[in-house]
Amino acid sequence: MKKIFGFICVGIAVIILLSGSFEVKNECIRIHIRANSNIAEDQKVKYAVKDAIVSYLTPIIGEETEFETAKEKVEDNLREVERIATSVLSSYGYDYGARAKLAREKFPARQYDGYTLEEGVYDALIVELGEGDGNNWWCVLFPPLCFTPTGRGENLEYKSKIAELCDRIFG
Repeated sequence: MKKIFGFICVGIAVIILLSGSFEVKNECIRIHIRANSNIAEDQKVKYAVKDAIVSYLTPIIGEETEFETAKEKVEDNLREVERIATSVLSSYGYDYGARAKLAREKFPARQYDGYTLEEGVYDALIVELGEGDGNNWWCVLFPPLCFTPTGRGENLEYKSKIAELCDRIFG
């Protein structure tokens, strides 16, 4: 019975999203961690930086429900995000540093876990490692759609705020 209610909740959420009554671009904060380059070592350290930043931001943003408050929290933590990224880079022997900023940038359409974020201008936490010329890792920081690594990235735990809400209501 719980699964049926869960499916109904997800279906309602999809209908709301598709009906346009929820404007993703205006209430979404993306996160992009841009590697120094596309060489294997720079790409590898990008994922270590990602793990550290996601671990740091998850308790800060993870339970947040208000877009403006989430955005303020990201802005308030930019220096710490830079410090964490630079520390990880340093622990791997890199001295090129990191920069973090909250910006509105145009992004192409992207697919995430079966959901498509349409092309448009989004608020985004941008973390550039070194030159920031390599491929990036991206996710949605708010609402918190990012997965939480349970190990070295092999096992992923997906969380859904919609499913959690439905469990509270119907569970």
